[in-house]
Amino acid sequence: MVPHLTTALTGPLLELEKRFLDHATEIERWMRVQWQDHLPPFYGSTDLRNSGFKLAPVDLNLFPGGFNNLNDAFMPLCVQAAQAAIERICPDARQLLLIPENHTRNQFYLQNVAKLVSVLQLTGLDVRLGSLLPEITAPTTLELANGSTLTLEPLERRGARLGLADFEPCAVLLNNDLSGGVPPILKGLDDQWLIPPLHAGWHVRRKSIHAAVYDRVARDFAAVIGIDPWRINPEFGVCSQIDFHERTGEERLADEVDALLARIREKYREYEVTETPFVVVKADAGTYGMGVMTVRDASEVRGLNRRQRNKMSVVKEGLEVHEVIIQEGVHTFETVDDAVAEPVVYMMDHYVVGGFYRVHTERARDENLNAPGMHFKPLAFETCCSLPDCRQGPDAAPNRFYAYGVVARLALLAASIEIEETMPAEAELAA
Repeated sequence: MVPHLTTALTGPLLELEKRFLDHATEIERWMRVQWQDHLPPFYGSTDLRNSGFKLAPVDLNLFPGGFNNLNDAFMPLCVQAAQAAIERICPDARQLLLIPENHTRNQFYLQNVAKLVSVLQLTGLDVRLGSLLPEITAPTTLELANGSTLTLEPLERRGARLGLADFEPCAVLLNNDLSGGVPPILKGLDDQWLIPPLHAGWHVRRKSIHAAVYDRVARDFAAVIGIDPWRINPEFGVCSQIDFHERTGEERLADEVDALLARIREKYREYEVTETPFVVVKADAGTYGMGVMTVRDASEVRGLNRRQRNKMSVVKEGLEVHEVIIQEGVHTFETVDDAVAEPVVYMMDHYVVGGFYRVHTERARDENLNAPGMHFKPLAFETCCSLPDCRQGPDAAPNRFYAYGVVARLALLAASIEIEETMPAEAELAA
């Protein structure tokens, strides 16, 4: 299934997808070389936006929580990719400790954990769940809405290793983004693989750093296939020292918004785009679609009302927002059942393993869809994202999904480089 594109700008869209098809050999060779130089994250997901004239990632999550939304047909791909990821890190691994978020009442999230456990078990691992919740002092079984169960167990620290009462794992996999900081029990695990590494958590990670690295990746890639990198890259700016409650930094934010909108208007004129440009102002750290605002004119960030200030001032775990990224907004012209939609692509190791559409019936094509009221549609891929079919048109299902897969892998590559370049010094790791 490929959702309907409600845009007249099919020419540019087809031209971009055709460029990917015509250069698939160069693309795959370039990707292969990149992954020889950079260790891919264990897993990740990226939100894409397809405007017809532009196909770009707008967010990259290193702790993906939607494996339950993947079509069951993707399970073999997931298992194969997970096997590659494990072999790359610890080939003789037998036991793996998975630490989830503390969302014990969120059935959708728990089903994600259950799906992830199933994938990992099929790679030959004994997988158990350790909880960071202080109230988990004994094995605790959670009932899932689909009839299955999960058992959370209290973590035990033994020297520089982490495990359970009778469980000595080779590696610890985090499915917890550490928005609230790093618990002491996770620090100094020198004798175990901890994946992703602690500095990939939102307590220190910044979207603006990822965007800057992605900018470099997009430019290098664009030179390989001969396109304007803007076609796959949202422009961005950063504004710090903001206090939405006190209205500190409001004018600086408005100036940054105005400057970015001016750059976008110039590109729209170059490509004869008639849509109204917009930017997305969002917290520079954090997830779950919190601390996000769509802005079409700089005046909109001046004099925010109390409700708007409250919305922008805190994110997950109640963390206050003092830094924002101002990201070029990318319209989405894709719809599912007449509702606005955007693709979310899931990856393990450096492989695309599937995806789904985030759908929102009450949002417009220039608004954030990761908000209350959204739901998901599994992508029924006719082929995987790595098998374009040059015998069909550029917008045929395998070719559209190949384009998605290419851009998603670029975002994952940027995350890999980001993790390398932000690795703390050894003194900081020991703290």
